Amino acid sequence: MPTNEEIIRTLYAVAEAGSRDTAKFVSLFADDGYFFDVPAGIKYYGSDIGIPLDAYAAAFPDMHRELFELTVAGDVVVVELALQGTHLGDLPLPGGTLRPTGKRMDVPCCDVFHLKDGKVTSFHCYNAASVLLQQLGVLGNLEAALRS
Repeated sequence: MPTNEEIIRTLYAVAEAGSRDTAKFVSLFADDGYFFDVPAGIKYYGSDIGIPLDAYAAAFPDMHRELFELTVAGDVVVVELALQGTHLGDLPLPGGTLRPTGKRMDVPCCDVFHLKDGKVTSFHCYNAASVLLQQLGVLGNLEAALRS
């Protein structure tokens, strides 16, 4: 059986723009596992776990996650990383859809995973949403930038 670190590294590898495999990503989760996008306040379960992965891939076709630090403490894995890419597609947000800005993002993020028996039971993604919106040039007038 792969180690918890290997499982999480696989999860990131299949999320990359050039090798994205949403089905594989979802398969790494336990049946009752979930993905919590903390800034958006949305939890995804089952096949819906792939929704944020696909949404970011559509909005940022060159999406890359630069892993800086990966720490394993038993069944908990914490990853410090940056979300990187160019905003070339619609980005769904809780308040509406952000049209492409053509701007690059390099957003700090911290992901916390809990695993059991080789499967992810929870994935909490703490991305710096305010930094993302600032880098995309819409933080000062977000309401005008969103399309319902």
